[in-house]
Amino acid sequence: MYPNLYYVFKDWFGVEWHSLSFLNTFGLMVAVAFLVAAWVLTSELKRKEKLGFLLPKEETVEVGKPASISELLTNGLLGFIFGYKVGGIFLSKTADISPQDYIFSSQGNVLTGLALSALLIYLKWQEKNKQKLAVPEKRSIRIWPHDRVGDIIVLGLMFGILGAKLFDNLEHWDEFWESPIQHLFSQSGLTFYGGLILATIAILTYAYQKHIKLKHLMDAAAPALMIAYAIGRIGCHVSGDGDWGIYNSAFVNDANGKTTIAKSGDFEKMLDRDSTYFLKGMLIEGNSQTYVTDRIYPSLKDVPHKSVKGPSFLPTFLFANNYAQNVNKDGLLMPNITDEHNRVLPSPVFPTPLYETIICSFLFLIMWWNRKKIKMPYFMFGLYLLLNGTERYLIEMMRVNIRYKYQLTQAEIIALALIGIGVLLMLFAKKLNPKPEINS
Repeated sequence: MYPNLYYVFKDWFGVEWHSLSFLNTFGLMVAVAFLVAAWVLTSELKRKEKLGFLLPKEETVEVGKPASISELLTNGLLGFIFGYKVGGIFLSKTADISPQDYIFSSQGNVLTGLALSALLIYLKWQEKNKQKLAVPEKRSIRIWPHDRVGDIIVLGLMFGILGAKLFDNLEHWDEFWESPIQHLFSQSGLTFYGGLILATIAILTYAYQKHIKLKHLMDAAAPALMIAYAIGRIGCHVSGDGDWGIYNSAFVNDANGKTTIAKSGDFEKMLDRDSTYFLKGMLIEGNSQTYVTDRIYPSLKDVPHKSVKGPSFLPTFLFANNYAQNVNKDGLLMPNITDEHNRVLPSPVFPTPLYETIICSFLFLIMWWNRKKIKMPYFMFGLYLLLNGTERYLIEMMRVNIRYKYQLTQAEIIALALIGIGVLLMLFAKKLNPKPEINS
């Protein structure tokens, strides 16, 4: 696995650039997901604008004014913070501190902070100076919905991360209460549906204030949400953030993480050998081994597993993945590896994030190919809720999570709700538009 770009460059190019450890792969894939979603959303909004379903909004702006003190100070402050931290990554001794600890510490480089601060102040002053008029004037401009995609993406990012963290900590309330700061700023522990719910509320509120027709915005966002989820799950899989499935007892690992087909009784032998890992979670320096896991079971009989070898023409990693050197530092200590991330799961698991990437990419293509054929407002978004909810509910059957009433996980409960809402929204769309004559 590649918890951050340091491991990518070390594995691919044989170089050890510790400064890259601050760029984790999950965050990188989330950034890619937002960029792709922005492109898809912009494309769909422009299409709907050409069809006449979305109109621009007239706004009055004042042009020709020089840069204000507040604008210069804001640019300077943001430039200093960014330069202080980024400069510290490359020019300070930060290899012995985790990215989260570094970000919220006082460490950094003052010179790079001041340099970037001065640069951003100058650029803002120059930009405003070029536009300066002898007498500032007010002008009326037309802003189309696709011009606001940047604002929509920023809102989605901010409230998506907030909601994802909030729902994850609610799901693991006992653990959160024990160490709230650690859980709030950890790089793992994000619940997609929490982010989806909170981000949707924020974006719809913003769209309503800007007079963007919600029904067309929702339909335009549907394929963007699907492909963003598929790309985000690549980050979960590559970094090994803990969203994997149950154990596949058809395969076994060795101490270095090499996966082979299991013989009869091998899974049971592994359970006995590593019983401390499954029953207690941690054994400090026991027989020169340290066990770490956040999945502790009442007994070895409660360890969930299924035996699936899969067709011989398919690669083993589709059915069994040991997530060696995962970002969660979950598993058994690997011999002769001194890196920060040096653990491997005791037994291969089903790589459910990879399954979701494949499934949701396919579902995105279906939605994209049929978007022009779907003629009813709200139907596309209802279809997204139905497809995504169904996919997630089925995947949850293979994952290990906290179960609530009626033996359902938080994700299963929300998935079932989304399926129901999706079906109702599609029925509502049909009732609202029994015989539509044009595409939307």
